[in-house]
Amino acid sequence: MSLKDKIDMQRLPSHIAIIMDGNGRWAKEKGEDRLFGHLHGVESVRNIVEGCAELGIQYLTLYAFSTENWDRPEYEVSGLMALLVDTIRKEVPTLNKNNIRLHVIGEVNMLPDAAKNELKEALDETSGNTGLNLIMALSYSSRWEIANAVKQVAIAVKEGKIQPEEINQDTLRQFLSTNRFPDPELMIRTSGEYRISNFLLYQLAYAELYFTPTRWPDFRKENLYEAILDFQHRERRFGKTGEQVRVNRV
Repeated sequence: MSLKDKIDMQRLPSHIAIIMDGNGRWAKEKGEDRLFGHLHGVESVRNIVEGCAELGIQYLTLYAFSTENWDRPEYEVSGLMALLVDTIRKEVPTLNKNNIRLHVIGEVNMLPDAAKNELKEALDETSGNTGLNLIMALSYSSRWEIANAVKQVAIAVKEGKIQPEEINQDTLRQFLSTNRFPDPELMIRTSGEYRISNFLLYQLAYAELYFTPTRWPDFRKENLYEAILDFQHRERRFGKTGEQVRVNRV
């Protein structure tokens, strides 16, 4: 029996988030330039997007580029932006063929014009698709996102649209860049690092975290299945006791 056959299709996470880590180290281990790793990481993106679509996962968020990544060497940033533009241009027909809708979260205004133009076209061209929602976190920082949400709440209060005593968790959620999507149930980080690196800090409050030593360019569907099987063997309690959760299942 394959790993895929072992998955309980009735208990799939509706939203998976992935920190795609290890491209540079993978390349260095092979005596290659870091951009070589990023190039091969694109193949992993294709494979995992396809795997999620085949399983019927509803939402997949990929941490593609953080605001901190702008501080990397100029040649690497330029190469990444060129790779981003080229990849988006090539992948749109495949996204449409597989009924996948593209979304973007982050400070997109910081991206080069060519990248912004390609993204806009891709968002427009896939907007009618109803299958997997592929969310790319580009120039994204969770602290930026939360600070921006707080600013928007403050403006709404100043304009009299919200009363301070009415502010609750749902209020803040409405102003997050992920307000159209459910919170991730499973977060995967590749390459053996045990941290979430300013990624969806608010949204991952009750996500199951899965860390694997596999570098992102080597991460494939079988690795995804392993993560989902691990998720399905966990008891999600949301602050309740295990006994309460089991009683509610009956």
